[in-house]
Amino acid sequence: MINVTIENFETEVVAASATVPVLVDFWAPWCGPCKVIGPILETLEAEYEGRFKLVKIDSDEQQELAQAFGIRSIPTCVLMVGGKPVDGFMGAKPASEVKAFLDKHVPGESALDAASDADEAQALLEAGDPQAALAKLADALALDPGNDETRFEYVKLLISLGGLEEAGAILAPKLAEVPRKLAFDALGHWLGAMVFSTKPPYDSWTVEQFDAQIALNKRDFDTRFAKARLLMAAGEWVAAMDELLEIIMRDKKWGNEAPRKTMVAILELLTPPKPRVDPLATGKTAGGIEIAGKSAAVLEPQAQLVATYRRKLSMALN
Repeated sequence: MINVTIENFETEVVAASATVPVLVDFWAPWCGPCKVIGPILETLEAEYEGRFKLVKIDSDEQQELAQAFGIRSIPTCVLMVGGKPVDGFMGAKPASEVKAFLDKHVPGESALDAASDADEAQALLEAGDPQAALAKLADALALDPGNDETRFEYVKLLISLGGLEEAGAILAPKLAEVPRKLAFDALGHWLGAMVFSTKPPYDSWTVEQFDAQIALNKRDFDTRFAKARLLMAAGEWVAAMDELLEIIMRDKKWGNEAPRKTMVAILELLTPPKPRVDPLATGKTAGGIEIAGKSAAVLEPQAQLVATYRRKLSMALN
């Protein structure tokens, strides 16, 4: 349990809630019900063993924070996740009700273990050991099978390592969902391109052969699209998108809009993961309190590439 003031609010609440749910207890020394629920919250924090963080704010001494959260009576508890309030309750609830409240939002032990495995997988991947990373992602998915982010990363790595059959089996249920998530749809396009690249007649073609065939007829969209899919399979993302744009600019509706759909898939695959919450990026706290340190965001090269080709696609479609 940590006592929070305006000075440490950003660190102990907003920034901390990017990695673990933070339960904010607004209280005051004179409040009788606060003295009842306070020990209950502290006991539960110990019982949950780090699955959520408890902080206390004296609403009398920290009136700016209390006003920012719209606190009208105490005790009031607000749960922060990802820098934002997601739920809360008022009054001195019994331990059973507080546990039921927490269990709606706080990850279970298996989910935490899965998240740890996923983090280890990312570190292994960055260290150049994709097979070990794949094993860690498999462990994470087994612990938390409902985690779509882990499933996406696992299938993505499987495809990149050539495990196409297994990737297809794991991906199939997600491709059958309605509505289908864009991330899994993108993996489906990539997997399709990988399988296509192994089949005749184009499996043995060189880029020069494609270019020679296209030179005979600029509107040979079948050959252009085949070339784009083989480039996609080879990880030549920019070249693949350039070829897809050539088709789109000439015929937006060709092939039931397959070129557009494929390019959208590539852009999704290339889009960098969303950064963790940075309270200084907006210049405000989750409660809307102005703070110093606001700075303009600078796009990384990968994000710049995606933004550039999103604009190109938009221009080609308009």
